[in-house]
Amino acid sequence: TRPSSVTANSTPCSSVSLFSLCLSISTLPAAFSDLLPHFLVEPEDEYIVKNKPVTLTCRSTPATQIYFKCNGEWVHQDDHLIERTVDPATALPVMQVTIDITRQQVEKIFGLDEYWCQCVAWSTTGTQKSQKAYIRIAYLRKNFEEEPQGKEVALDQEVLLRCHPPEGVPQAEVEWQRNEDVIDPASDPNFFITTDHNLVIKNARLADTGNYTCVAKNIVARRKSTSATVLVYVNGGWSTWTTWSSCSAVCGRGWQKRSRSCTNPTPLNGGTSCEGQNVQKSACVATCPVDGGWSEWSKWSACGADCSMWRTRECTQPSPGTGGKECQGLDLQSLNCTSEQCPQSECTTTHILGAEDVALYVGMVAVALCLTLLLIVVVLVYRRKKEGLDADVADSSILTTGFQPMGIKPSKPENSHLLTIQPDLTTTTTSYQGTLRSRHDAPGKFSMTNGPLLDPLPNGSHTLHNGKLNSDPAEFVSRLSTQTYFKTLPRDVANTSYGTFNFLGGRLTIPSTGISLLIPPEAIPRGKIYEIYLTVQRKEDLRLPLAGCQTLLSPVVSCGPPGVVLSRPVILSMDHCFDACLDNWAVRLKKQNYEGVWEDILLMGEELVSEPYYCQLEAETCRLFSEQLGTFALVGESLHMGAAKRLRLVLFSDAYCSTLEYNIRVYCMDDTQDVFKEVMQMERQLGGRLIDEPHVLLFKDSYHNLRLSIHDMPQAHWRSKLLAGYQEIPFYHIWNGSQRYLHCTFTLERLSLSTCELTCQLCVWQVEGEGQSFTLTAHSEPLTLAGPSAFQIPYLIRQKICSSLDAPCPNGADWRMLAQRLKLERHMSFFASKASPTSVILDLWEAQHFHSGNINQLATVMADIGKQEAMIFLVSDGEC
Repeated sequence: TRPSSVTANSTPCSSVSLFSLCLSISTLPAAFSDLLPHFLVEPEDEYIVKNKPVTLTCRSTPATQIYFKCNGEWVHQDDHLIERTVDPATALPVMQVTIDITRQQVEKIFGLDEYWCQCVAWSTTGTQKSQKAYIRIAYLRKNFEEEPQGKEVALDQEVLLRCHPPEGVPQAEVEWQRNEDVIDPASDPNFFITTDHNLVIKNARLADTGNYTCVAKNIVARRKSTSATVLVYVNGGWSTWTTWSSCSAVCGRGWQKRSRSCTNPTPLNGGTSCEGQNVQKSACVATCPVDGGWSEWSKWSACGADCSMWRTRECTQPSPGTGGKECQGLDLQSLNCTSEQCPQSECTTTHILGAEDVALYVGMVAVALCLTLLLIVVVLVYRRKKEGLDADVADSSILTTGFQPMGIKPSKPENSHLLTIQPDLTTTTTSYQGTLRSRHDAPGKFSMTNGPLLDPLPNGSHTLHNGKLNSDPAEFVSRLSTQTYFKTLPRDVANTSYGTFNFLGGRLTIPSTGISLLIPPEAIPRGKIYEIYLTVQRKEDLRLPLAGCQTLLSPVVSCGPPGVVLSRPVILSMDHCFDACLDNWAVRLKKQNYEGVWEDILLMGEELVSEPYYCQLEAETCRLFSEQLGTFALVGESLHMGAAKRLRLVLFSDAYCSTLEYNIRVYCMDDTQDVFKEVMQMERQLGGRLIDEPHVLLFKDSYHNLRLSIHDMPQAHWRSKLLAGYQEIPFYHIWNGSQRYLHCTFTLERLSLSTCELTCQLCVWQVEGEGQSFTLTAHSEPLTLAGPSAFQIPYLIRQKICSSLDAPCPNGADWRMLAQRLKLERHMSFFASKASPTSVILDLWEAQHFHSGNINQLATVMADIGKQEAMIFLVSDGEC
């Protein structure tokens, strides 16, 4: 009879096997008849490699039957291999069963589910199931999902080689090889393999150059990726310059040179060679040796007691110098006197007695001279006290007598402490007109007829404060200069603007310089009134430190006082003189601290909205948003030879020409309005005349000098007094920008005073560059304004725009669209960091368009973004 336990578990036994099983149950020891079976060995996961079947094993005790079930179905009894043993320690029966699984069995259900098998064991008490063992067909595809790519990297640069191995079961393991050698990150910490199988070379070394291969492998196969070549190159670097050689000329003008080599380091593996010159030349002048020359002989002395007379000469015409020869010959000659001239013995006695008298007379004369000098000193002190003269004041005419140019009338200075001479600009003088052309332009004529000088430049700024003019600007600047922090401020009224402002804000402008300070409404807290100034600093007064190939790109501008508290940023506008391409430059904004030290506060292009400074860079202007006042300047460092500075070339000539000589001065200055204004003022004082429109030249960082030459003069009437065919201004004199008024003078000579026309060409170009033709126009700016009149947008309209656009709008019709319409979307993150983004956008619009802006244009933009409320741009006269 079949046991109930077997029937209940539906074993796949035949009748014969069931009968023998019943017999084994009847012979089971009674002490263990109530134990459940437990597994000594359970089946494990297996992979079928190619066509080889896998074997699953299961062992259990105490067990009366044991069979496999695969994917929910019993495996046929004939497929089982069963072994029966007895555990000698416990005397319990042990049964072990094994089955083979073929690739065909697994593929039969491929795609429906994973193939699994489970072992089931019986005892008289019950059944137990083993864990499931999963059988998978192992494979590894041939193609990598991502293979490493070759790279060329600089020395010490980080390298990342990517590798995504082929799909496989089991998942492939990855190793990296360099030139067929396995890379072990444990032995070389410069290598690192990420969890997603990528190889990282932390710092590329020359030894890391080679072919890199990604290797994937599992139990089925081993795959290699294509090799990726990594080339580690070294860019060349210049060594330090050698010392200058001695002058090539022994006497007079010559050359000296210095050199450097591209060996620090030497370029390797295709690295770039050093850019620039390996040899520099500089003009030098060797002092010529001067041979000594005798002066004329002195007169013969009187006949002496020894009946001889003598005369002398000195080696002073010229004196020997710089290794020159001494004079050859005697410096003393003596001659015997004739018998009539020779004195007698009694004369000798008289002569000796006369010597004592001479000593007495000399003492009396010395006492008289001392008394006279003492009397003169007493009289001078008395007169000075009586007239109340300042000890530091001198008559400026003493300093300038003998240096007055012809045609200029000196006038008495208004302030006695200024040692200057103001020229009389109303004098009728000879004028000069010309042009600056390229080498191939047609020659032009310069007419030398009588005409007026330059029109007067605006030399002062006025401050409008609620309809009233403040005190004298000179008094304000003088008062600032006496304070501790402002002692470095120049006493230059023409380059200083100031005003008194409240919460309504305003604008400070220095005429003809391109420099202005916009103080937005609410920038000054309500209830506060500040007296604010704006001035251009002279570069030589501040000595801005420039290292290496750094160059000054803007004027040095001060606004203050520095300690004022601002509720929102002001906008400082100033010119710059570079090509405005940040790919060519590393431009830093510098600020002078209270100790006078210059600090880097901002790198252009990497502004952070959380910082107190932010820059909007335009083609020729920089607009600085600043929450603090102080002294600012832009300093740039070129990143490669494509960087260029804008130079303004200006031509002046003598306004009055009464001699045969005639001078033409060519100024090469930074293309900023403040420098141009200074040169115009200086030439006005010298009596110079502007003879052409200013022109602009792009001066590249190529280490090449600027060359100037004059051509095609009529040889019958004019000749050049320049010894060489051209003049050169050294590259670094122009590049660092620290030398103002840098110019070349061409001295010409006319062969007759009746000559009054000059036809010539003046060429300016960078060495190894191309000649160019230039055009430029100059303009002046309006005066300083304060209060509501300083803005294009009325205050109430401004408030309405802000309240309309500050709140986010679902369809995007808010301040973000205003910034897009005004082409300011590059600064979105900066605007978003402010409490009122719209107000900051309007501040920038004011700074950009005060002279040319039209509020109707802004109204059109508001209409385009859907803000057409009639009340926004409608205010009464009383509200404005």
